[in-house]
Amino acid sequence: MKAQTKTYTFLFACIILASCSTTRRLKPGQLLYVGSEVKINPDSSGKIDNEKTIKKTLETKTRPRPNKSLLGIKWKLQLYNLAADTVKPKGIGNWLKNKIGEPPVLLSEVKIKYNNDVLKSYLISQGYLQAEVTGDTVVRNKKGKAIYTAYTGIRYKMNSVSFPKDTGTLTNNINANKDKSLLKVGGFYDLDSYKNERIRIDNDLKERGYFYFSPDYLILQVDSTIGKNLVDVRVKVKDIAPDAALKPYTIRNINIYPSYNLRRDSLLRSLKPIVYNDFNIYDNRNTFKPKVFNRLVFFKKGENYNRKDHNQSLNRMVNIGAFQDVRAEFLPLDSFRNNQLDLNIYLTPLKKNALSFSVTGTNKSNNFIGSEVKITQTTRNLFRGAEILDMSASGGFETQYSGQSKGINSYSFTAEGKLTFPQFIVPFYKPRSTTAFIPKTVASLSYQLLSRDTVYKLNSFKGEFGYNWKENRHKEHNLNPIAINLVQPTKRDSADLVALYAKTPGLENTLQEQFIIGSNYNFTFTNQMEESRRNNTYFYGSLETGGNVWGAFVSKDENGKRALFNIPLTQFIRLETDLRNYHKVNRNLIWANRVNLGYGYAYGNSTSLPFVRQFFAGGSNDIRAFRARSLGPGSYKVDPNQAFADQAGDIKLLLNSELRFKITGVLHGAIFADAGNIWLRKEDTGVPGTSNTGRPGSAFKFSNALNELAVGTGAGLRLDATIFVIRLDGAFPLRKPYLPSGQRWVVNEVDFGSKTWRKENFILNIGIGYPF
Repeated sequence: MKAQTKTYTFLFACIILASCSTTRRLKPGQLLYVGSEVKINPDSSGKIDNEKTIKKTLETKTRPRPNKSLLGIKWKLQLYNLAADTVKPKGIGNWLKNKIGEPPVLLSEVKIKYNNDVLKSYLISQGYLQAEVTGDTVVRNKKGKAIYTAYTGIRYKMNSVSFPKDTGTLTNNINANKDKSLLKVGGFYDLDSYKNERIRIDNDLKERGYFYFSPDYLILQVDSTIGKNLVDVRVKVKDIAPDAALKPYTIRNINIYPSYNLRRDSLLRSLKPIVYNDFNIYDNRNTFKPKVFNRLVFFKKGENYNRKDHNQSLNRMVNIGAFQDVRAEFLPLDSFRNNQLDLNIYLTPLKKNALSFSVTGTNKSNNFIGSEVKITQTTRNLFRGAEILDMSASGGFETQYSGQSKGINSYSFTAEGKLTFPQFIVPFYKPRSTTAFIPKTVASLSYQLLSRDTVYKLNSFKGEFGYNWKENRHKEHNLNPIAINLVQPTKRDSADLVALYAKTPGLENTLQEQFIIGSNYNFTFTNQMEESRRNNTYFYGSLETGGNVWGAFVSKDENGKRALFNIPLTQFIRLETDLRNYHKVNRNLIWANRVNLGYGYAYGNSTSLPFVRQFFAGGSNDIRAFRARSLGPGSYKVDPNQAFADQAGDIKLLLNSELRFKITGVLHGAIFADAGNIWLRKEDTGVPGTSNTGRPGSAFKFSNALNELAVGTGAGLRLDATIFVIRLDGAFPLRKPYLPSGQRWVVNEVDFGSKTWRKENFILNIGIGYPF
């Protein structure tokens, strides 16, 4: 380990020492290219709109790009120079030179005239039709820089926008939506707007049956000779557009081949089809019930072709999870005068049964690491309606590698069955979804046995019935009208456990019998798939009730409490929301922020949320400067000698901010700050007459909430290979809510040189995936 540390120290020192000599390995006459600078109208006092943005855009369009730098250091070039004399095909020198390093970019590679034309073309596309660009180079100390001077002139605006005269069905359809045009009188000349206008018109025509039309059949003629820096724009259909593109098409026959493959092609085509509604189904195996295709195919006979139905049909057939290959073929009839299409849909089903086996490593927020073995049997198209049945069994082992409970081992066994129907199943009602996404009805049953060392075991039975649907690609809903969870612990009456209860406030809540019967709903919004956006948002909100509506059907016991199987019914309402924002500062720098709020209200049979529904603080995805589940509630401090440190609360407030940056390749870094805590709605006063004195300071009060926030900060490394992310974060506290008021900020105590301080305060978190 020491030798490895010395190697890294040596390499780092070499890079720093070489940081001022990036040109030392250049040959005579060679000059290092250090980048470009664009000056806009330098001889004029007037500025153009968005000058800084346009200047930055122009600079990014120049080629070549200079050597990459970090904090002003061209570290890739430094590594290349460090290993420049390496000739061996293998070894660290070759790896540094050819894999990590970067050869010098020379000034001789810069093509001034080419860049002049590129920059001028961009300015013209933005409406600066009289733009001119000149370039030159400046040399100093073996380094060269390109200077481009842009004279933009006045930006042109649109004086008028005209569309084709109504000479037929096509031009009439184009004019029908001209009020939605992206081209507005008084708007700036913008080539991108012209391109998007052609696409808009094409989309409109596709919705009206113009199957063979294309944006390339439109031309936008621009007249810039009218003076006063104005242009007239005329939208026109090209004379060379083929006849097929100028007429709408209707759907004649819809032929579906549900069990298609190339070897059966001739046989399937020779079959007499099953006629169901508007579909001709060619399937002698009766693979699917015909009514399945009512939910998958949106086209109807005799209707005009439209792109919306086309895309929604394809999306549904792909997302239903029953087919390995989906293909839609539109064939015109053999007549120049005919305007009909036959639709052939070829579907190749996935195998009916599949068996999967997996071995995974686990890393949880409560600092448990371990492994799990899982076997899953998947049966598709169970009732010939594209249903999916998943049956799985898994077993695992975990050990807690840090924290007060270090060394605690857990064993688990889980069995689960889940049946998914690709439709809404609602009594007395048949809803029809018209989106591209398949609505689902999901019924699941599961059992889990959890053994935590020799102290206790938990048996958990869970059942849910509900619905999952996507409103669009951004919004997803999950509603479970019925959700049942029964938790039964064993070994509750042992003398050792009774003694442990007395020493560990709150532990007894973990091991209570819990019967939850209720409903839950959650909503998710995200636009993270839109990578072109500078700001991406993620929002999650959930509402869960226990013992409310369904509890009304459960009778009361002799104590006046609602109970089932002699177990009191848990009654509560639980709310949680998670809001995240990802701001792209530039291509390699993202500022991520999160606000996570949770609130639970227990009533009737219950004085607090059941333990399995409470909130926790601390850990690798939370407040990383504190051990998992060791923070709170409120100003209460967990005894470091306790064997179990699971602290839970009814209320949670969490704030995270993280600056993420790319270092090289798949290696990324982050600097972060976390703040938050959990609280109980009511103070835990302990058990009278015992040594369990409860948890003083655990209750939530608005007046003290901010004063009881924990704050931590740190830095981390991430190995981001897209398909997986391995994360290492190091964090330490800046504020400890369990210290006396006025002494909670501990910034002045930070001492990385002290082994004692590091042992008590510096927390290393290993995680899979990003924290948020």
